[in-house]
Amino acid sequence: MLEYHPLDAAQRNQFDQQGYLIVRNALDGATISRLIEVSDRLIASDIKVNRQRKPDGLYDGFRNSVTLDDAYIPLMTHPTILPIVVQLLGANLHLMTSHLIYKHPDPAGTPASHRTPGWHRDYAQAMHDLGHYTIPRIELKCAYYFTDLSEPNTGVTLVAPGSNQLKERIEIPAGQADPANTVEPLLNPGDCLIFENRTWHAGAANLSSWIRKGIMIGYGYRWVMPMDFRKQEAGFVEKLTPLERYLVGEQWDDELGFQPDGGGNPLKEWCKQHDVPVARHFGPEQTVVNVM
Repeated sequence: MLEYHPLDAAQRNQFDQQGYLIVRNALDGATISRLIEVSDRLIASDIKVNRQRKPDGLYDGFRNSVTLDDAYIPLMTHPTILPIVVQLLGANLHLMTSHLIYKHPDPAGTPASHRTPGWHRDYAQAMHDLGHYTIPRIELKCAYYFTDLSEPNTGVTLVAPGSNQLKERIEIPAGQADPANTVEPLLNPGDCLIFENRTWHAGAANLSSWIRKGIMIGYGYRWVMPMDFRKQEAGFVEKLTPLERYLVGEQWDDELGFQPDGGGNPLKEWCKQHDVPVARHFGPEQTVVNVM
């Protein structure tokens, strides 16, 4: 089962108030090398299913990437990151997305203010139906980067701290490319940037000479529809561990019929074992109520 990596009060407060968190050295060198190897092979292939590629070729990648190579599967249950996700979002989770992204260097002359993609919030379906005023925290993305993003303008994901609390669209000053308080995280290979669906973010220009490589693993509540799939194919599910199967939407136990709590939940049992709240509710003025 999962290890226990407790978050301290400062980390929880940063995520609640700012909408993002950086975890250093989430991936070791051997894992990064393996992920780059399989990712390069996929990008060089002519596979079109689940591919998300812009016509100019500068942005390329795949959705539901965990099904494309076994090297991605362990990221679903990363021993450091998944426990953090549970502590920030709660135990009633499943996989929402696994998005491999290669962002090639921008053409010569591209201004540093260029943004691809532009400023946005995630899970647009919910935004469309609920609007910015009522949208809650329903998803977290964990962006693992394989390449060096320790210098500005290398294609990292920009974030607007505190934008997760906005009840309207973000304001970008006239003549500017970004909100006033934009942060450009400077990340080393193996670092992980965690941000929630309400956090406004954008892709920085890549003015380097190398491709920005990475994968975003997203988790959301089990009552929220995944972005990449409806039901995973049986051949893929068969090779997963019980916890991995649960995270791709499979039932944990063999009970049949209506179950008000959704049935067995291994993450809830893990929370009870480590005295971690199984849910986090936000009240007036962002007061957090932990549910044990």
